Amino acid sequence: MSDFKKRSHIYLGGDPTARGHRALLYSLGFTNEQVERPLVAIVNTWNELHAGHAHLNRLAAKVKEGVLMAGGMPAEFNTISLCDGLTVGQEGMRYVLPSREIIADSVELTIQAHAYDAMVLIGSCDKILPGLLMAAARLDIPAIIVAGGPMYPGYWPRFQMQWGEEGMEKLRPKWEGGELTDEQLEELTACIYPCAGACYGMGTANTMGCLTEAVGMSLPGDGTAPATSAKKERLAAEAGVRVMGLLKDTLTPSKIMTQAAFDNMLRVNMAIGGSLNTVLHIPAIAHELGIKVNMDMFDAMSRITPHLCSIEPSGPYPVTDLDSAGGIPGVMKRLENKLSRGALTVTGRTVGENLAKAEVFNGDVIRTLDAPVHEYGGIAVLKGSLAPGGAVIKQVAVPKELWKFEGPACVFDCEEDATQALMAQQIKAGSVIVIRYEGPKGGPGMREMQMFRALLKFAGLGKKVYLVTDGRYSGYSEGTCIGYLSPEAADGGPIAIVRNGDLISVDIEARKLDVKLSKAELDKRLKEWKRPAPRITKGYLARYAANAKSAAEGAIID
Repeated sequence: MSDFKKRSHIYLGGDPTARGHRALLYSLGFTNEQVERPLVAIVNTWNELHAGHAHLNRLAAKVKEGVLMAGGMPAEFNTISLCDGLTVGQEGMRYVLPSREIIADSVELTIQAHAYDAMVLIGSCDKILPGLLMAAARLDIPAIIVAGGPMYPGYWPRFQMQWGEEGMEKLRPKWEGGELTDEQLEELTACIYPCAGACYGMGTANTMGCLTEAVGMSLPGDGTAPATSAKKERLAAEAGVRVMGLLKDTLTPSKIMTQAAFDNMLRVNMAIGGSLNTVLHIPAIAHELGIKVNMDMFDAMSRITPHLCSIEPSGPYPVTDLDSAGGIPGVMKRLENKLSRGALTVTGRTVGENLAKAEVFNGDVIRTLDAPVHEYGGIAVLKGSLAPGGAVIKQVAVPKELWKFEGPACVFDCEEDATQALMAQQIKAGSVIVIRYEGPKGGPGMREMQMFRALLKFAGLGKKVYLVTDGRYSGYSEGTCIGYLSPEAADGGPIAIVRNGDLISVDIEARKLDVKLSKAELDKRLKEWKRPAPRITKGYLARYAANAKSAAEGAIID
């Protein structure tokens, strides 16, 4: 196996300086043969308080089996994974996006310090897969991703109801009418998420799993294979085998994640109606490779790519149905003539070669190009006097009659203030709610406004107002919500000087987001504006706020 050796030669015999290194490996129970094998990192984000990651220890065991089968020596280490669902609507959400950089950094530190030859990175959920991809791009040693996969959708036997947006709408009258007892509500709560895995819709977790496959960094079928299925375990073992092939062929991430591969990634993102958070993550991954991906590229791809998959929350199907319908290979088969078919993947084959065997088994879940869900892609980027650097909306989740909207601003400097006003019934239909100082610097940490968006729906205002923020949204957000506004308020963007009653105009078709003020008035207010004192002045978030770039640049650390 000496032909595999790339980095871990420091542990090989024959060099007196290696004796101390080998002694430490022997202390771990390594045999002489194992020390001589290529050293493969199994990077695992498993923990016991994260539904999307609770099963990853089983997948790691299967990956190790694959590595051993192919002649490598696996060695596992862990890094952090924070759960968006547990932090939404509270202070903990400030830490979730910044954790992406810690994940990438921690993988870099461990791989470089211990001189691993190759790595299999196992993760799930919103910021974790992007962090792992950033690390793979930065380190550029042979690497393959294993996504944790979606959980199965929840099912409530009492009302024979599958959980999801449609289920919520059916349940809402009973909830509001007081027909459900506390015991029944608790019974329902226990049914919503039935097992480990990423939440079952096209949130950021499953979007990034799908797009990791689309960019060529995971095996075909991996992005949608259910978390607790035997299929997922088989793919994990195959990934362990395949990483040894990558090492033998010196096929590294920079040879896979090319500009052509990112174009494929963007196109698939539009076709599946992917999460808005991809406007942060794809540019951040590309940045590690010196490739430029910006908001304008998202919008340009959305204009020429139809929306083919009506997946929760934009439609009725969970991601497990997408898997049964043919998964991402099926989606890419539909798009084949629009893709860069020559892009390499971790299979060692090109996209075109991989798609030779791809099939679609359900045309309702994966539509054809001539009968799409929408003729346009999932994301629109709006610009104008309120968002010179851009703002993002999931246009496929907005009814056409609401593509144009104008209303008076109702302004808040944080999510909590907006929530209090909503509870006090101070927010009226027809308003444009502005929540600012929630960006990467201003938050700090760029919290999701998902809880407030959900409360708007329960208040009956979901389709009667617009929500505009320099914060971000969960992949489960849908409807009239615009986020990722740049420049953010803390950077002195125009959102910082909007006042209650200012008219704000939205036009998705024209890609416009404007505050109806004269240039003279805008300039006057911006000149008078003073940056508020930072909310957090110590610890990691203070360092993050001092160094984070705007949402338009992927909220990367400069």
